[in-house]
Amino acid sequence: MTLWEFIVICGIVFIILELFVPSMFFLNFALAAFITAIVSLFTTKMLTLVLVFFVFSFLSFVFLRPLLLKRKGKDIETGVNDKYIGKKAKVIEDVSGDNGAISIYDERWSARTEDGSVIIAGTEVEIVRNDSLIMYVIKR
Repeated sequence: MTLWEFIVICGIVFIILELFVPSMFFLNFALAAFITAIVSLFTTKMLTLVLVFFVFSFLSFVFLRPLLLKRKGKDIETGVNDKYIGKKAKVIEDVSGDNGAISIYDERWSARTEDGSVIIAGTEVEIVRNDSLIMYVIKR
């Protein structure tokens, strides 16, 4: 097995890891590995190849990853989509700016208020946005 073949296999492994951990993290290493494999056809100096790999990994983290994450969208990242935003929910634990819980579609979600006010249990609220797995609500 030649050096460039080994580096290509490493790139393929990074792509497979990206399939299991869809965070646009390992994709950067895969891209850098493929570029390094091309460079390895012209030189076998390990220091040069390591530098090429690190430079292209860094550049793809700085420039490519933000573009891919913006395109991917937050809904795909968290699994939370628009079926919750704008919907009514019931407060099951007092909700404040720091903690609380709501129930919607027979699911329990952590919740916070947008303005830090307290909404008591049993109150109907509207979900206005989410941040990861936390729903932000307002009293209706």
